[in-house]
Amino acid sequence: MAAAVGFYEALGLEVAYGGADAGFTTLRVGGGQFLNLIAQPPERRWSWWGRFILHVDDVDAVHARALAAGLRPEAPPQDAEWGERYFHLIDPDGHEVSIARPLR
Repeated sequence: MAAAVGFYEALGLEVAYGGADAGFTTLRVGGGQFLNLIAQPPERRWSWWGRFILHVDDVDAVHARALAAGLRPEAPPQDAEWGERYFHLIDPDGHEVSIARPLR
């Protein structure tokens, strides 16, 4: 749990309940949105893939913050043909996180 909480805090989310040593943690995403994390035993492996899309005001600033925190985005921010600026990271549990904002 500590690695996942630290990962999301490095992206700017705030712990609303629980924390690094808790079995259940709620992180405040903003705008009344929340992300819940539940600790699982190390031997439990998920057999499915997931993606968390976090819309932010400044994709490039979050990318710089992620790099400064030692996180490893898959690629620099880029503009997509579907009308978003985005980049991806993989969280400590193997879930894809897309940091994005619509292009105007």
